Amino acid sequence: MLLQGKVAIITGASRGIGRAIALTLAQNGASLMINANREDLLKRVVQEVEGFGQKCLITKGDISNINTSKKIVSNTIDKFGKIDILVNNAGINMRIPTLELKSEDWQSVINTNLNGTFYSCSSVLPYMIQQKYGKIINISSTTAKTPHRNASPSYGASKAGINYLTQHLALEMAKYNICVNAVCPGPIETDMSDQWSPKYREQVLSRIPLGRLGKPYDVANTVLFLVSSMADFITGESININGGTYMN
Repeated sequence: MLLQGKVAIITGASRGIGRAIALTLAQNGASLMINANREDLLKRVVQEVEGFGQKCLITKGDISNINTSKKIVSNTIDKFGKIDILVNNAGINMRIPTLELKSEDWQSVINTNLNGTFYSCSSVLPYMIQQKYGKIINISSTTAKTPHRNASPSYGASKAGINYLTQHLALEMAKYNICVNAVCPGPIETDMSDQWSPKYREQVLSRIPLGRLGKPYDVANTVLFLVSSMADFITGESININGGTYMN
């Protein structure tokens, strides 16, 4: 029970990586406030979390709207009285080439991925500063570090922005005992990968030294480590979780 007594906010927690993170943190003792756009899926996660004997509440809403972040934080403080952990997982992707990418498509990805992450951090930090403790994990991507033909430039740019934001906040918040890190997943088995053609899946697998796609729990276990006391001397890092696809 690495997180006994801790309170965590997780955005984009209705499925995939976000769901795995929610369940992993709950299994290790954390109480949760989870967020996503689909309340029906969030309620399923609540049932699973409660099966571990932990409390789990919902704040539905679009993370690209700053009022959603404020509401999530306000509800968490009202219900639990504190916030120890923030995991910014909510995000979207597009696969539109540069010359076909409309301005509204660009803005949509930037608003959700980068702005949404900033809104959540800025809403949570005053409470973490007050208690002189906090762990923030931003879910980025290896696309932030190296271009990918199957992703729109808006996605890579948004994730690269998240990596810089992570470092900046880590530097600025260190004096308050707040650690800020990012994780950069590579190819992970999710609803999105289920849509791949057999040929494309084979191409992806051929580029992974460990010879398999990652699982959502591969990401969740890394997040668990970073938000636990085992990682109290780690901050400002962007950790790759990609089976060796990209190494730095």
